[in-house]
Amino acid sequence: MLLFYIPELQGKIHTLSAEESKHCLKAMRLKIGDELCLTDGHGGLFRAKIIDTQSMLCTVMIEEKLPTDPLPYRLHIAIAPTKNPDRLEWFVEKAVEMGISEISAMVCEHSERSTVKKERIERLMIAAMKQSLQTYLPVFNHSVSFEELIEKYKSRQDVAKLIAYCGQTEKMPIVLPEAVKNANDILILIGPEGDFSPREIEKALLAGFEVLTMGTQRLRTETAALMAVATVAACHIKSK
Repeated sequence: MLLFYIPELQGKIHTLSAEESKHCLKAMRLKIGDELCLTDGHGGLFRAKIIDTQSMLCTVMIEEKLPTDPLPYRLHIAIAPTKNPDRLEWFVEKAVEMGISEISAMVCEHSERSTVKKERIERLMIAAMKQSLQTYLPVFNHSVSFEELIEKYKSRQDVAKLIAYCGQTEKMPIVLPEAVKNANDILILIGPEGDFSPREIEKALLAGFEVLTMGTQRLRTETAALMAVATVAACHIKSK
């Protein structure tokens, strides 16, 4: 299946963006009469046929809406941006391929970087969505403070709220598979390589977060985040 992205899919006739048209006509060498699939990034999947290629823009006509299966869970990973932006981008790409609903670039006390290239991250997410044949484009939140996230979720009782921490706390940490296997709406906070501060951990605990352990090995920020995504996905796999 060849999948292309159009944010708003109203009506039957649509023209792909210049970038999508170039990929369609130049890279994939499609022509008038050829079929492809479209998604709006909100779960919509449509079979369409190319009807025009004037000015190197690909115009298509939708012929059929196809069924899709949404993920059986909702996962939000809030991750402190890494000093090397390539490592965060690698995480984003793989997380979208595995299935994630929302990613927040979180600013913490020990953060090495507080800003990311939002437009580049969003382009990576679109490419990963299409490559993995998914129809839901995750939400990306740019530069959200730790305090904002805690405040937003402190009263949420319907979400499994987890914070990964390498230090010692009064509460016994939960192992990752046990923490997520029965949860359908999950938020996991992944701190910077300097870890969360004791003050941040205290705030999270007061807001109802559970401390999460990922084993005795020391993981890089993006590795810990991807391990969380993969574990949640594995715990919710259902046979067709």
